[in-house]
Amino acid sequence: MNLANKITVARIMLIPFFFLFLQTYPAWLTEHIHTFGFINTYGLYIATAIFIVAAATDKLDGYIARKYNMITNIGKLLDPLADKLLISVALIMLVQKHMLPSWVAFIIIAREIIITALRIVASSKKIALAADHYGKLKLVLQVVAIVAVLLDNYPFQFVVDIRIDYIIMLAAVVITIYSGYNYIRNNYIQLELNR
Repeated sequence: MNLANKITVARIMLIPFFFLFLQTYPAWLTEHIHTFGFINTYGLYIATAIFIVAAATDKLDGYIARKYNMITNIGKLLDPLADKLLISVALIMLVQKHMLPSWVAFIIIAREIIITALRIVASSKKIALAADHYGKLKLVLQVVAIVAVLLDNYPFQFVVDIRIDYIIMLAAVVITIYSGYNYIRNNYIQLELNR
């Protein structure tokens, strides 16, 4: 396994830690095990840092793979999977913590399932469907929006009374929908020609 793939695997391995630090643990547990009390107090900040590090490694592994010619089939499979897992877990946790409406998570996760299904169909026909720049923009906006929501609109709350984190998340939802539509539209003809 090359360095780029190891970084991708490390990103996947950070997801359970993100999940554990974002949990709220019950009082009976925090009274007996002080570690859980620490997590209840500081876990959100640690989880946010883990999420930022995990999201940043997406650019790093891609850069290393391209620069040092380390692009592999396993990397092509694991890299988008790592992104989808990280974003999906983050959205589900934000919904569980009542920091985000469930419809936002539903739209973003549903888009990923639909596009993944389309890629599987294409792959079965030996067709490679390339990601476009809207897909990359979508991921960047999703990461920024999730971080903003995790930080509960900090530091924007000191500047304006508007929930900037929700505006960024709404922009992420819009570009998510558009990028999905654009991806299906651009690749539909290619799939039809290869029926």
